[in-house]
Amino acid sequence: MFRHGSRQLLARATTMRWRRPFSTGLPAEPRVDSTFVEAWKKLIPNTEPPKTPSAFMDPRPATPSSIPSKLTVNFVLPYSSELSGKEVDMVIIPATTGQMGVLPGHVATIAELKPGLLSVHEGNDVTKYFVSGGFAFVHTNSFADIIAIEAVPLDQIDPNLVQKGLTEFTQKLSTASTDVEKAEAQIGVDVHSALNAALTG
Repeated sequence: MFRHGSRQLLARATTMRWRRPFSTGLPAEPRVDSTFVEAWKKLIPNTEPPKTPSAFMDPRPATPSSIPSKLTVNFVLPYSSELSGKEVDMVIIPATTGQMGVLPGHVATIAELKPGLLSVHEGNDVTKYFVSGGFAFVHTNSFADIIAIEAVPLDQIDPNLVQKGLTEFTQKLSTASTDVEKAEAQIGVDVHSALNAALTG
């Protein structure tokens, strides 16, 4: 029974056209594929249909007709949430393509983060974090989700330890004999160089 059911589902998946637009401007209400649910219940009536990741997420707010005055930022780490639904004027993120300023109404973007300075601008107040890497997702509804592997407020970083680490990793890079040692040393040099630039710049 399962063998035939999987064939039917596979045949349906290959002939079905994707109806949802590939855009961050998705409708506010989540959609349920009733055809899939009905087909699932016919084939496997004793088992509930599987839930997709969107079933566990809050619906995204609709894209406003005019540009809002504030950018709503969610800034999260694997172990904590630094900012949740915070309305700010601008964020500047260290993208791999260069420093990227994000204002309300910014075009939808996905950017990979590199080690560097993330600054959150709220009026005259600027909060600075050093991030080691991650991703930023900017949506058309003036929401920005920033996911970092590690982040530390800039004022909590000791410049002396940064200089010490940079010296150590530079020496390791010059004496590394294997590819793994070279890669690890290069990562250390890159991160400590970015830390040093964030502190001095």
